Amino acid sequence: MKAILFLCTGNYYRSRFAEELFNHRVANAGIEWLAQSRALAIERGVHNVGAISPFALQALQERGLSAKERERWPRQCTIADLEAADCIVALDETEHRPLMLERFPRWAAHAEYWNIGDVEIVSPSVALAALDVQIEALLERLRALHR
Repeated sequence: MKAILFLCTGNYYRSRFAEELFNHRVANAGIEWLAQSRALAIERGVHNVGAISPFALQALQERGLSAKERERWPRQCTIADLEAADCIVALDETEHRPLMLERFPRWAAHAEYWNIGDVEIVSPSVALAALDVQIEALLERLRALHR
């Protein structure tokens, strides 16, 4: 089984939604991939309340899904996480490329960078809808590789 690693700043909102949505949808995609998610700067999430963002939970519920890992608390990314990943996706290039260069410079060029801004920049409904589209496009690319 191949592994994808979704990265955001606090592993509370965007990356957790991406992990859950990907893992729900990959089951119907006919490919063997599993997503995990991690934080690039978990210490910046001091105002996060609970294990996973209510915005992520609500967006999953709107799609008829529930978070399988809803009790898991955010986790900081480690070198071992990056080494185990076959694909690395950082969810906002402007925010996350500098963190990758600072904390994991060897891996910065290996990551794919999307443009899903945090709640201070983009409303959750817009950001998570865009993330949904990106996940579908990613699944299509992965399906094409397995044909």
